[in-house]
Amino acid sequence: MYQRLLNLSKSQSFFLFGARGTGKSVLTQERFKEHEAIFLDLLNPELTNSLSAYPNRLLDIIEGGGLNKQWVVIDEIQKVPALLDIIHQQLSKKRLKFALTGSSARKLKRGASNLLAGRAFVFNLFPLTHKELGKDFNLISALKYGSLPEVYHLETTSDKIRYLKAYANTYLTEEIIAEQILRNLPPFRRFLEVMALHITEIVNYSNIAKDVDTDPKTVLRYYEILEDTLLGFHLPTYSRSVRKQQRKARKFYFFDCGVARVLSNRADESLPEKSFEYGRLFENFIVNEIYRLLSYKEKQFKLSFLRIEENYEIDLIVEKGSSEIYLCEIKSSEKVDERHVNSLELLRKDFNNPKLFLISNDPIAKKIKNTRALHWTEALNEICR
Repeated sequence: MYQRLLNLSKSQSFFLFGARGTGKSVLTQERFKEHEAIFLDLLNPELTNSLSAYPNRLLDIIEGGGLNKQWVVIDEIQKVPALLDIIHQQLSKKRLKFALTGSSARKLKRGASNLLAGRAFVFNLFPLTHKELGKDFNLISALKYGSLPEVYHLETTSDKIRYLKAYANTYLTEEIIAEQILRNLPPFRRFLEVMALHITEIVNYSNIAKDVDTDPKTVLRYYEILEDTLLGFHLPTYSRSVRKQQRKARKFYFFDCGVARVLSNRADESLPEKSFEYGRLFENFIVNEIYRLLSYKEKQFKLSFLRIEENYEIDLIVEKGSSEIYLCEIKSSEKVDERHVNSLELLRKDFNNPKLFLISNDPIAKKIKNTRALHWTEALNEICR
């Protein structure tokens, strides 16, 4: 059992969203004791069918659960969106608080739900970070098998791969259909494979559409589904204008390296440390770690990238608040030098007092011109403090 960094509210109702397998149910069970909460699991088909047909039965369950209980915990709330109207009424009476978990807010929003009109906080849970794993963390393992909690409960490599294949084949396809997000599965399956091969790259919707045999608008919708289900996020091009940022090219970072390898049909292959795939997965891992750690600290931040022509690029720009900005070059190499900071040094003049970081596997901290070259663990400590 790992101590999660997410600090859930103890006084206010909340939504807890996260992809399947990230540990939402375990976290709420740790947070609430049986004597203080009523637990409802909507993965139970009998319960789900009953509440779907008669949402008001939730009131009967609450009344029968005991007057001393102040919390109601409902897992996979998106399976019965109509319950939110009942919950909203209960929150108005201020007698009960609700902890509502789900793998996506997409179905709730599509059902014209207002997410309780601000009466509930919203938290996101991700796969385990290197800080949560502590001494159990291993970089090559994180790149090959990802960091979903269940992976760390399995002892053999074969079982880890079996779990990831089941996750990819079951959840990322049939479960998305079950949530009525998609009805035509084959193009989406093809899209997942192509998408996984191009994480960390600038997304070319037209080219992917050709590979998937569909149209660019459908590909864009597929990416939106991945974001809505917390299976990844877009990294926009840096711009001081939000409108310009939305119009420019974007990259995509998938939520878990292990699942990405399965989707790209590489789970059974080795992962040489100097290979192109290793470098791509390392960048995907670093950007996700920064995103998760800053999210858990509830910091206001923006992530973006910048490319000027083909040869000059800043892999990651981290803006914290209105005045703190980090320009980051990400390299999986164990030995970095001046060649790796050219883009940072050239483009830093376009920013107001930026902090320059070369993030790598090089264990020796050094200063290269104006750039601090740090091992990735030390760099993340600086950026995410």
